[in-house]
Amino acid sequence: MRNIFQPKLFTLIKEGILKEHLASDIFAGIIVGIVALPLAIAFAVASGVSPEKGIITAVIAGFIISFLGGSRVQIGGPTGAFIIIIYGIIEQYGIDGLIISTIMAGMILVLFGLLQLGALLKYFPHPLIVGFTSAIALVIFSTQIKDALGLDIQKLPSEFLQKWEMYFAQLHNINHYALLVTLATMLITIYFKKITTKIPGSFVAIILITFLVTFADIPVTTIETFFGTISSEITFTTPNIVWSELHIYLAPALIIALLGGIESLLSAVVADGMIGSNHRSNTELIAQGIANIFTPFFGGIPATGAIARTATNVKNGGRTPIAGIVHALTLFLIMLFFADFAKLIPMSVLAGILIVVAYNMSEWRSFVSILKGSPFDALVLLSTFFLTVLVDLTVAIEVGIVLSSLLFMKRMADINTVLPEEIDDDSLENYSNIPQGISVYEIGGPLFFASAKQYAQTIKNIGFSSKILIIRMRHVPFVDSTAIHNLQETIKALKDAGVIIVTSGVNNTVYEDLKKNNIVSLIGEENMFKNFSKSVNHSILLLKNED
Repeated sequence: MRNIFQPKLFTLIKEGILKEHLASDIFAGIIVGIVALPLAIAFAVASGVSPEKGIITAVIAGFIISFLGGSRVQIGGPTGAFIIIIYGIIEQYGIDGLIISTIMAGMILVLFGLLQLGALLKYFPHPLIVGFTSAIALVIFSTQIKDALGLDIQKLPSEFLQKWEMYFAQLHNINHYALLVTLATMLITIYFKKITTKIPGSFVAIILITFLVTFADIPVTTIETFFGTISSEITFTTPNIVWSELHIYLAPALIIALLGGIESLLSAVVADGMIGSNHRSNTELIAQGIANIFTPFFGGIPATGAIARTATNVKNGGRTPIAGIVHALTLFLIMLFFADFAKLIPMSVLAGILIVVAYNMSEWRSFVSILKGSPFDALVLLSTFFLTVLVDLTVAIEVGIVLSSLLFMKRMADINTVLPEEIDDDSLENYSNIPQGISVYEIGGPLFFASAKQYAQTIKNIGFSSKILIIRMRHVPFVDSTAIHNLQETIKALKDAGVIIVTSGVNNTVYEDLKKNNIVSLIGEENMFKNFSKSVNHSILLLKNED
């Protein structure tokens, strides 16, 4: 247990936190707290719960995730990915159902961590992740059209197509004031960073436009219209549990746990790349689980690691979990003293913020890139995307994983295992004769979603201790988009560290995939060889030129 659960904060306290780190962490935490405020409110309202529930989640879950987590800089709280899930659970099971599902999801996450399933993420193909992330972004966008246009719709259908049918039927009732408020919010949120990156545009938009709407008495709906006053208190609550019905919450709990686990580990991996650190994935899962067990008892909703807020933390100097703790305390103080102001926020302002969030979530560049690549990856991407939008996220992930596995088996069955004679050779198998400073790593099979992360991590580890790294790929019959994504990130990290990459034995099919995704230009065509001995000779020349 001690080896599985090792919170980063406790380790850093033992090692000693530098005073300069402490100062920058406090500053970063305050900034992230300000960034998180409009998002916490917007995510809560879009999920169908009152605004303070979003802030409570950011305060309690954010504190626990930073205090017990396995990442130095992870910021936890409510995220856009949960909006459609929370909305659906409340519609079907009510608030008590949401509380029970979230607590059960927390227990599942703790179990994942204890079973050391932190590496689970590597088994989720990149097209699947992009597919459901893009789909969630589209669904979030579609939920905000009502408030963005100021439409007077009492009950919005939960189904995607029916929702849009109702929008088109109500277009003649657009509130042009609401539309202008939405557009103004989006412009400020997007472009305020050109003035300063220290204060988030979404926060500025909320302050400026709320004051303008209030004093000019502009006729748009506000949070108060829907929810009344916003409570500044955090109270303990218990759901009405019918023990014989617990099994009906297993499916929503599992999807909350899977999505929360995937998003938190993705966020932690992104943060690792930004600060050159390594998170403890099992510890992170346990911390996420504990946060989701405790937060619902105080009125909170599901929480996970938030990529955008974590990146903001890093960019503002956050380097230890203290920044995340300060972020939670900042939000608590804002809730305590400024809750009355929050009720005046126009719903169209929140819609504008969430439309920008949806755009940033959409990953449309990755979406287009995958569509241009392998038809197998495109099939997984589109299946996951349309099933998430039109059916259900749970079904989408299940079908995506099964389809990825079946297509992988199909690709393996289609492989011609006899490679052309001119690709690579065995004339130089004794690596001991290779000069110091040059390392060799051979990939021993297909680069696909289940092996890509492990290969990428090994390449990175070997590469950082070398001046030149030769990657032998004679036994790589194909690469999928997950491998492309991981390889691209790894090569960029090594190049930034001054390491030169040389390859040998890349077959024509793999070469075309690498070229299509700009990896050939990243490595340099002059550093790619069919023959291993030529790649070694080239590396020796490069090493001499460096010396």
